[in-house]
Amino acid sequence: MISFNILRTHLFLCIPCLLGLSIEKVSSNIPYYYCSNTTNNTSLNTTYQANLNHLLSTLSNASTANRFYNSSAGHDRSNKAYGLFLCRGDATPELCQDCVVNAEREIVQMCPNGEMAQIWKDRCLLRYSNQFIFSRSEHVCNTQNVTEAERFRQELGDILEDLATQAANDQSGMKFATKITKFMAQDLYSLAQCTPDLSVADCYKCLREVTSYMTSHCEGSRGARVLFPSCNIWYEFYRFYWITGSQVPSRGKDGISTAVIIVAIVVAIIVMAVLFSTGFWCKMRKARKRDSYIRKKNVAYEIETVQSMQYDLGTIKAATKDFSDDNKIGEGGFGAVYKGTLPYNGQEIAVKRLSRSSVQGAMEFRNEVALVAKLQHRNLVRLLGFCLEGEEKILVYEFVPNKSLDYFLFDPETGKQLDWPTRYKIIGGMAKGILYLHEDSRLRIIHRDLKASNILLDLEMNPKISDFGMARIFGVDQTQGKTTKIAGTYGYMSPEYAMHGKFSIKSDVFSFGVSILEIISGKKNSNFFQLDSNAEDLLSYAWKQWREGTPVALMDQTLADSYSKHEVIRCIHIGLLCVQEDVDARPSMASILFMLNSDSVTLPLPQQPPFIVHSKTELGIPNVFEPWSLNVTSSCNQGRVF
Repeated sequence: MISFNILRTHLFLCIPCLLGLSIEKVSSNIPYYYCSNTTNNTSLNTTYQANLNHLLSTLSNASTANRFYNSSAGHDRSNKAYGLFLCRGDATPELCQDCVVNAEREIVQMCPNGEMAQIWKDRCLLRYSNQFIFSRSEHVCNTQNVTEAERFRQELGDILEDLATQAANDQSGMKFATKITKFMAQDLYSLAQCTPDLSVADCYKCLREVTSYMTSHCEGSRGARVLFPSCNIWYEFYRFYWITGSQVPSRGKDGISTAVIIVAIVVAIIVMAVLFSTGFWCKMRKARKRDSYIRKKNVAYEIETVQSMQYDLGTIKAATKDFSDDNKIGEGGFGAVYKGTLPYNGQEIAVKRLSRSSVQGAMEFRNEVALVAKLQHRNLVRLLGFCLEGEEKILVYEFVPNKSLDYFLFDPETGKQLDWPTRYKIIGGMAKGILYLHEDSRLRIIHRDLKASNILLDLEMNPKISDFGMARIFGVDQTQGKTTKIAGTYGYMSPEYAMHGKFSIKSDVFSFGVSILEIISGKKNSNFFQLDSNAEDLLSYAWKQWREGTPVALMDQTLADSYSKHEVIRCIHIGLLCVQEDVDARPSMASILFMLNSDSVTLPLPQQPPFIVHSKTELGIPNVFEPWSLNVTSSCNQGRVF
């Protein structure tokens, strides 16, 4: 399988949005193209040019009967030309052929001496190279930016996740999917497609990369289109694709489609705008002063944002009844947690009173809290603000009323409230939240202490991850791959982190794997002992049952008949993949989410998990634990945030 990192090229192409234009309800057919190895002074190798001409002719002829086609021309490998075209899944044969023929003509004009080139049009892409290109991935991005609310960004992430799964599993073989959803009483149209030569798993990976790239470069956009050579995603608040014949644009008497006429008008408008903007740009020589003003304004905005998040200590004391023991709902490694009610509006909050081990100064603490507060996802607990007075460092969170996962999971009575569909939903929600922290958030957070007590449940039993970003807030270096301050909980820490202080996103994957096995079994890893099988920890017991072909024996007996055997076995399989000792063998969170959502992908066989001993000394953990480093958590009786 060819790696998605091969031949990765990042090009960022901006279209009319750069001119300040807002073009909606018109789908422009302006091509976006990429040429490499182009030279104005020399021509291509004569033999390769002949092969390329033959290839382009073959692709053009094939478009009469195909929406995807790949081919090659030439026998000598040094002069061989490879190429493909892909029409959008909703394109009719006629529209597909027109698009490919036009793309062939335009790519020759735009890349006259290119050994490798690609052109994207609204309804098709065409690509050729002097190297084998099928199933490879490069990056070209085109965005249209119109600011939308934070809620839209969160909902869009879930929409694109579902869309990627649907496209990868498209039974028609076209790897194409569309989706219409409602946002603020408006229809949101989205489209995803891969080239059909990609496998199901590679299509999903490619679309996940598109989603991540879109999050980074098109955040808050009202409409955006991200184009990779092997896949693309597009969303707008107007219909830009056709699903049935009745939605295909009508043609005029002369045979020219109405869409083409509209496009011609739009192009003319854009040309006029460019000419007009030329005069405007002549007046931009004073841009440095303007930029300086904007920078100062942004700094002022950031300061105002931080100040708006700050609570005074008197308010916090009033909310928690002066940190009364009656209001205490938990004790974590970073400090005690109290339930509170704000006196001026009655809002319920969770207050984490941090221990005094942090070495950060006031300014650093404020800045880190402000950054972490910007991380918002439906599967993350929201950080509302902070209090910093004297030696007090306090974090204020939203109050999640339905307690934490460990309260339900490890008690035989409360565990009955977690039927299999609920547990499966919790596993999926946790995966989405961790994936956001690892790949889609602004900060790329490694949690480092994932466990059942840090997973809170809302009234609908949706999981919300807490304690994320605590390494930053507490002043622990989050960017390095090794630390002498190990912040985690025994039984959840990966072996490379517990023994050597090495952490990465795969450390979180290990903890997530432990959590999956706990959710399925209803047993806590650190307290597990199965007398009849001589298993001293949950991982060993799960591995034993897997090797003996009886994985369902791991399942919590309270699940009774509510479970899906296929889903349970698949989750156990994924859990064992996550807790492998080899860091590189563990899957990424994107792959895990795809495994959970797709039955068509074949999972690799897991390796034996590491042997878990029950002594810090035997583990060889260095004597660097601070009072907050080994996170020992008590059960709580109310909702909480850790």
